[in-house]
Amino acid sequence: MTPVIALVGRPNVGKSTLFNRLTKTKDALVADFSGLTRDRKYGDGKVGHRPYIVVDTGGISGFEEGLDAEMAGQSYAAIDEADAVLFLVDAAEGVTAADHMIAQTLRAKNKPAWLVVNKTDGRDESVAVADFFELGMSVEPYPIAASHNRGVRSLIEEVLDSFPEPDFEVDAEENDLGIRIAVVGRPNVGKSTLVNRMLGEDRVVVYDHPGTTMDSIYIPYERNDQKYTLIDTAGVRRRKNVEAAVEKFSIIKTLQAIQDANVVILVLDARDSVVEQDLHMLSFVLNAGRSLVIAINKWDGMHPDSRDKVKHDLEWRMEFLFDWADFHFISAMHGTNVGHLYESVQVAYDSAYAKWQTNRLTTILEGAIEQHQPPMINGRRIKLRYAHQGGSNPPIIVVHGNQVDKLPGSYKRYLENTFKKVLDVRGTPIRFEFKSGENPYVQPKFKNNRNTTRKDKQGARGRRIERNTGRNKG
Repeated sequence: MTPVIALVGRPNVGKSTLFNRLTKTKDALVADFSGLTRDRKYGDGKVGHRPYIVVDTGGISGFEEGLDAEMAGQSYAAIDEADAVLFLVDAAEGVTAADHMIAQTLRAKNKPAWLVVNKTDGRDESVAVADFFELGMSVEPYPIAASHNRGVRSLIEEVLDSFPEPDFEVDAEENDLGIRIAVVGRPNVGKSTLVNRMLGEDRVVVYDHPGTTMDSIYIPYERNDQKYTLIDTAGVRRRKNVEAAVEKFSIIKTLQAIQDANVVILVLDARDSVVEQDLHMLSFVLNAGRSLVIAINKWDGMHPDSRDKVKHDLEWRMEFLFDWADFHFISAMHGTNVGHLYESVQVAYDSAYAKWQTNRLTTILEGAIEQHQPPMINGRRIKLRYAHQGGSNPPIIVVHGNQVDKLPGSYKRYLENTFKKVLDVRGTPIRFEFKSGENPYVQPKFKNNRNTTRKDKQGARGRRIERNTGRNKG
């Protein structure tokens, strides 16, 4: 299971900055004043092949009233639902009474916690962390500078080392769970009804009230000699509307189910068209790199004008998905078009785990370059030499060349679209990694001997002059 890591601490100690570093996004707002984060914010990250979920929280001071008390409650809820806690303190301000209070809370909850001393940039680290030993945490203070990304990677690697290594099975034949399909969406859009329809029997409770499903339910079964596992998840709604403690836990279960799935079916309610929360859920699926199928439910009985409006909204708000994701207009209650979901799931799964030879990928790269060359940077053409596959689910294409760090985003999108089209990738995002090759003619071992080499050259030149002078005299 994907570990959940909560970031807690006083206001303005750098939790949101660290959240952005760990998720490699700018999703959390960052500013030089306290109280900016008012709710739990979820994001996903990955180090190597190890994924994790990060929860950003508001600050805890211990003297909250009104809205601040609600923010503190969100932080305590994040501690409860997390597998590990990163307790941030501020090296510039030193130890405070609020730090002591948070440390005592973490000890009482007996949660695995790391004491992270932030804002150590420009300071001696051993001096910066010395005062924080008095908090009595079970581990030594860990110095970082989140704003400069110093110490962040080694910190998260140390945290992940405390969890068992994930077991990755990429082939359905080797995986007892078969193709894992997570059904996600807002509450009351018909997820459980769809799961029952896909199974052909009533396996999960269906009730016309949001919040019926509170946990992720894994249901293994077979269909046409193919193994599947359907994951029925709790509906995720806007966190300001989440009040029940059990529902707060169900959000994490849904996000973990997305990480655990091979293919995600995002269920939308045709009666509501596309709302903001649908896009938030879609964003998490795409950031996780999971294959995707869109199901627009409750399509039956809609007036043609209403259907046209829904299609217009989809084209406007999800146009970027049309090139590679399949859309299905279904009725989970009556079974209309539900069977076609399996076809799209299989196509998406096959694309996510496809294997391509290096020579084929390099040929596609050369064809793309011939059609449209990379731009010139400082009078030099960016050169892309060869490509190979670097991973699956999602497919990763690694491109090697020179000056690839200066490759513009528009050209990267051009390569992505070209590879998707030629490889016929459907239903899954495709990611690119660009790596620069070192110049074999550069001799780094001489870099530190530059002065010595110059002196040697001057000495040799002097000796030649002396010899020539001697000959002339003779």
